[in-house]
Amino acid sequence: MARFSKWATLGAIAGLALASAAAAQQPTVPARNPADPATWPTGRAAQYQAPADVAFRSVSILSEGVRLHGEMFTPKAKVGQKLPTIVMAHGWGGTASGFRTDAVQLARAGYQVLTFDYRGWGESDSRVILKTPEPNPLPPGRKFTAEVEAVRGYVDPSEQTQDWFNVLDWAAADPSVDANRIGIRGSSFSGGIVVYVAARDERVKALVSQVGSVPSSPPPGTPNPAAAPARAQAAKMARGEVGYPEPGAQVVGALIGAPIGDKFLRWTPGDDAPNVRAASLFIVAENEELFDNRPNAILASTRVKGPVKLVTLPGIKHYGVYGEKREEAVNLAIQWFDQHLK
Repeated sequence: MARFSKWATLGAIAGLALASAAAAQQPTVPARNPADPATWPTGRAAQYQAPADVAFRSVSILSEGVRLHGEMFTPKAKVGQKLPTIVMAHGWGGTASGFRTDAVQLARAGYQVLTFDYRGWGESDSRVILKTPEPNPLPPGRKFTAEVEAVRGYVDPSEQTQDWFNVLDWAAADPSVDANRIGIRGSSFSGGIVVYVAARDERVKALVSQVGSVPSSPPPGTPNPAAAPARAQAAKMARGEVGYPEPGAQVVGALIGAPIGDKFLRWTPGDDAPNVRAASLFIVAENEELFDNRPNAILASTRVKGPVKLVTLPGIKHYGVYGEKREEAVNLAIQWFDQHLK
């Protein structure tokens, strides 16, 4: 039997990136990879025309003071009703616009769908950092003029998970959302985020994780070649010697967006799977090439406590879930949500 470690995902993805951390400080030009959702040529929401049977609107959501761009899809025949709602966000470097076809398919199945862009991606605002010290003491009202830098196009799991929680807060308070019937769906990197979120938010009644990267903590004493370069980059950032990487830097294969410091060393959503009570569907690609499915979705599927199903899509690699198997993957999600939300 082939040997593998629970560290496989970080070794294959974050490890590759963090071993090349110095490269993240250099401007790069993203390749136009038709398989990578971050490179898809999609228009802005203002120019998007939804099908005649689906109502579409853009929404603004605040996440730790940053305005996030969201897109709502509602079956037109059910506008004004309180509906079961699916929240979705893309994986590494992807944006809400890349999930529009999926959202329409889910809306036609009777669901309201909310997709969103993470802070610093797509049509969401940037996070900003001060370039000069704030005045001391602060003036009345704590308002002052400052020079700031917008940071965009990086991948920070701790910030992205907070975006998910804030989007769920917004959705649960919306009059059109049935807060007792909320499902979440993530793909690739966000396939791990949905496990982390469901473990901490009881409002999530069902989740779908497709081709998900769901790493767990390694056994004590397991060597991790990514640790030293990751912590070296984190130390330089903490000391102000280097800043955030250029937007859209490529240091993880062809993926767009660099990881930050040593945060991926602490990103182990597989450890949270035992706290998931929501009904969980895991969809994997038979010929997954970016990481080993066994210590990721397969292991997570054995740990969750709620109803669970594991489905292997035959004959495809990772990006096949956005190509030849896209419609099948969405139909699997619809069937799962029908079973556990309707």
